[in-house]
Amino acid sequence: MWTALKQQIRPTDIVIIIVLLILSFVPLFVFTSYHAGTQNDGEPTIATVSINGEVVDEFVLSEDTPHQEITYYPNDGQYNIIEIDGPRIRVKEDNSPDQIAVQTSWISRPGQTSICLPHRLMIEIKGGQSFDDDVIY
Repeated sequence: MWTALKQQIRPTDIVIIIVLLILSFVPLFVFTSYHAGTQNDGEPTIATVSINGEVVDEFVLSEDTPHQEITYYPNDGQYNIIEIDGPRIRVKEDNSPDQIAVQTSWISRPGQTSICLPHRLMIEIKGGQSFDDDVIY
């Protein structure tokens, strides 16, 4: 079987296969380098906390951001404890049945989200955005 296969494959076939394999990774490299280049180091990273689609808080995430825990009560009998620790944020505790937001753990990069669907609470990380004066540092 292998001898028949060896007789059908030419050296140029191997070169073409290797080139195609290398080219298959080009879109990945272009995509990651584009996204790495669009993040501005001088711009703040903002965490937005929304309940029922309305922004209730915004936090600047940086090494200078103090550690804090904030409790939100989206509806009667529901609570979410949000923990901010420098450049990262998470849902530390909630009383939803599935605990998906708690299991998501820390988020810190623009584009990441943590969602507690039963409570309709969402934390979204945004980078390079302008922000209002009421942002908590």
